[in-house]
Amino acid sequence: MRLYLAVAALMLVLLAHAEAQEEPTIEQHFATFQTKVMELGKDLSEKATAAFKKLEESEFATKTKSWLDEQVTKLKDAFSK
Repeated sequence: MRLYLAVAALMLVLLAHAEAQEEPTIEQHFATFQTKVMELGKDLSEKATAAFKKLEESEFATKTKSWLDEQVTKLKDAFSK
């Protein structure tokens, strides 16, 4: 009976020790938080850049630019007469 109690106590001690080692410190929490925020910022900037390039190259943007150029040219011609 004593052997079973000793083994059970040893298992509890080992389990408690393993759980205590896995818990990160506050410094580690802040370091991982800073890393995650930096990665999020980089990812967001890459996605925004890709979205703006896609929008700039879209058919709608091209047609809008050409329409605006035509309107400005018409206004210049109207004022030059």
